[in-house]
Amino acid sequence: MSDPFSDLAAGSPLNDWMRKRIGAYYKSRGKKALDIVDQNRVKRYRDFFVVVGDTGEYVVEDDFCSCDDFLHRGGRCAHILAVKVARITGRFELIDLWYHEDLADGSGGTAL
Repeated sequence: MSDPFSDLAAGSPLNDWMRKRIGAYYKSRGKKALDIVDQNRVKRYRDFFVVVGDTGEYVVEDDFCSCDDFLHRGGRCAHILAVKVARITGRFELIDLWYHEDLADGSGGTAL
């Protein structure tokens, strides 16, 4: 089975069929990633993406995430997958700040 993100990036819509493919390919992490995107919990700052997770905010940059799942298990966690979906579909909140500026003014984020 080919990576569904390749097809999504090539223009396939994020419809029910694609959602099933993502869930089948990435299992529970894929389903959780779609929930994160559907709940508008992906933020794009000037320096990287931040995903609002169940227990905090996680920095995602390329194939790195600051969550415990990624740090202990490695591989693609739900947060990395959510950012991939969000980037391709444009479904993220754009915040025109550096992440540390948002932390400093107290309007968002939690310390990592």
